Amino acid sequence: MILCVRFRLEPAGEALLPRLMELLGEFTPTVEAAPPSEALADVRGALRYFDWSPTELASVIRVRALALYGVDCVIGAGPNPMLARMAAREARPGVTLVVEDPAAFLRDRPVVALDGVGRATARTLCGYGLDSVGRVADAPLAVLQRLVGARTGRELWERAQGVDRTPVVPNAASRSAAAERSFPHDEIDRTEHRKALLALAGELGARLRTEGQVCRSLALTVRYADRSTTTRSRTLPEATAHSAALGSLAYALHDSLGLQRARVRGITLRAEGLTGAEGAAYQLSLDPADEKARRIEAVADRARAKFGPRAVLPGSLAA
Repeated sequence: MILCVRFRLEPAGEALLPRLMELLGEFTPTVEAAPPSEALADVRGALRYFDWSPTELASVIRVRALALYGVDCVIGAGPNPMLARMAAREARPGVTLVVEDPAAFLRDRPVVALDGVGRATARTLCGYGLDSVGRVADAPLAVLQRLVGARTGRELWERAQGVDRTPVVPNAASRSAAAERSFPHDEIDRTEHRKALLALAGELGARLRTEGQVCRSLALTVRYADRSTTTRSRTLPEATAHSAALGSLAYALHDSLGLQRARVRGITLRAEGLTGAEGAAYQLSLDPADEKARRIEAVADRARAKFGPRAVLPGSLAA
């Protein structure tokens, strides 16, 4: 049994994540962090040792996180990481959602809810009437492989059956990094949306530069008042950790949604395809403004490291 624990951290609370990982480590050594606020834990041994159900173990974790660090969490449980993550996305605070029947849990969900299914794949599948996980699961494997390719088709078919062979890897290097902003009320002002995007792009850029990483693509998820979400992703022209480049792409993704007075509850920006900065190709620029911006960015990073994350902010966010 796998637990997916989503800690409800404040925007500046990611520094608590290592301590929260240690808390999970008291129950199992197989804990994989997924910054900024999520973790996967393989608790099969813990359930046998303590003779607890997944719900009982999750309750103990939730109480300890609240008592020791003042952090609430949302927990989903399932037989593999994919199902645990999907359960955590639907679980309510204080209630653990356990997937006991994968087929029934998945059947009526849209195909885009499966891991690894993006816009292009979903559009192809929906064009042939395969718009739900249940219909994909019922389709012959050979048909799926003709539609989306041999490897992708097999992975898609297995996930639609509730099979995920991805292991929980302790201390695994992060393949993505995310930052999230929740509005104090349902926000319809486009200017506030863009201010949040600017802050998220700056936060992600600073984190990547500190860790010596660059990202290849960005994914934007907008959460609405009715709890529905929309996700868009796009590949960067080149792998980068430059905040200005991340911000420009974040704005483009937001514009592509075509929101008109939408009641937005929260925005998440995720940097994907992380690799080491030392191995990334960098296109030399003849634009002096770009080089100046990068030098200013480096100085701002040093100031934040010394005086805190809010030592240097864009003018629109400091107001």
